[in-house]
Amino acid sequence: MAKRKLTPAQRKYQNKVKKAEPKPKLLRNAFLAFLSGGLICTLGQGLIDFYSKVMNLPPEKAGDPAAATMILIGALLTGFGVFDEIAKYAGAGIAVPVTGFANSVVSSALEFREEGLIYGVSAKMFTLAGSVITFGVVTAFVVGLIHALFL
Repeated sequence: MAKRKLTPAQRKYQNKVKKAEPKPKLLRNAFLAFLSGGLICTLGQGLIDFYSKVMNLPPEKAGDPAAATMILIGALLTGFGVFDEIAKYAGAGIAVPVTGFANSVVSSALEFREEGLIYGVSAKMFTLAGSVITFGVVTAFVVGLIHALFL
């Protein structure tokens, strides 16, 4: 797609905006994302250890209830309006793990709750989740197929 030509007034305005725009604090943001992502992973590992000991599950099976618990925590934090406040500081550290997926699902549901339980919450809840789940299933199928054929 070709860029359209800007008038001199538009170029002048864009230059003025670039000068006034605050510079992102990249090092600080990366550190906070690393720290918050590490804390979430530590909590997840703690849940795996907890479920492994309490339910007598092998660690590879204890990951399933741990992931479900992390999804529940992310959904509850979103529902109570806390997730976005944490995300202002944590950035990608909280948005990338499974908690971010829970946030996206619950946010969509909350946004359309005025439209009713069926047409609002239920229908809109999976607008983003459906594509993510479909991508995951198709990717898993392709990788499994490649593994079965070539390895």
